[in-house]
Amino acid sequence: MIKKKRNFLKITGLSFLMAFLLPYKLLYSATKKIINPNLTNEQKKIMLEEGTERAFTSPLNNEKRKGFFHCANCGAKLFSSEAKFDSGTGWPSFFDTYPNVFETTTDYKLIYPRTEYHCATCDGHHGHLFDDGPEPTKKRYCNNGIALKFVEEKLKS
Repeated sequence: MIKKKRNFLKITGLSFLMAFLLPYKLLYSATKKIINPNLTNEQKKIMLEEGTERAFTSPLNNEKRKGFFHCANCGAKLFSSEAKFDSGTGWPSFFDTYPNVFETTTDYKLIYPRTEYHCATCDGHHGHLFDDGPEPTKKRYCNNGIALKFVEEKLKS
């Protein structure tokens, strides 16, 4: 009898929790603008639901060509390849951005506060900002590679 009551309480509690959290996640991600209809499910999870790709999985970690990194959703130009550096963290990292391309919020998902940044145009989640980068800014924009699209700089002939 006690076991049945305990199971009932677990199911009821989980149902209540899911009934509260699921609509919140759906409503929150619904406020984000999907501009690129070709976003993959993984890109949507990261950019719209503030997920994180696994470290060392992005081909952009090893991108060394001259060019620009754009938002994978809206195409906004975010970073120059000249601001990219190898942070050793497993995600593409940059010490500077183009002006006014990101908005920041405070994220407590890991208990301690972190600065999270989103594309100012489409509100897509890109990553977190840290104060341990190189000179001249001492900033590290730790970006999900899947949230970026690289466009190689065209050489003038």
